[in-house]
Amino acid sequence: MRAAFPWIRACMIGIFSVCSTLSLSDCIPFTEAAQHIGTTRCISGKVVQVKHGPKGVTYINFCEDYRLCPFAVIVFAGDLKHVGDVRQLQGRAIEVNGPVKMYDGRAEIILRRAGQLSGDAAQIPPLPKGYDVEKKGQFSAGTFSYPKAGRKPAKKKQGPPIEIEESEAPPE
Repeated sequence: MRAAFPWIRACMIGIFSVCSTLSLSDCIPFTEAAQHIGTTRCISGKVVQVKHGPKGVTYINFCEDYRLCPFAVIVFAGDLKHVGDVRQLQGRAIEVNGPVKMYDGRAEIILRRAGQLSGDAAQIPPLPKGYDVEKKGQFSAGTFSYPKAGRKPAKKKQGPPIEIEESEAPPE
């Protein structure tokens, strides 16, 4: 019996190198991430917002209201230099690979390096050199200013002058 689509058989044998693009992606939608806690998976979805939280933690959210969303991607401040400028992901459909963990009642993947991102999101630019996580994206080259003068030491208080009596003059 002859196959209706000969490229399928060729992909199964491994003749074509384009077969990986023809097969379906192994990524699951972010709404099903909670069913895969404890496994390493590829999760896909459209990023709705990128928020910077306290202590430099960055949250990549897939829902308008993050409290009701079943999944999030977390980037810690120390990992931002390895990942890149995640602010560029807002509004893009991404695929993120990594271990799916449960935290605070919802599934999450911790993004530690840019290699965990695939597809269109894999080409995000690196962080700007002057980027400061604690300033939450407000960075600039700065302006030059002279150092401020230090505090002047307080003058020591002196007691009353000591009187020396000249009753005896030293011998000459």
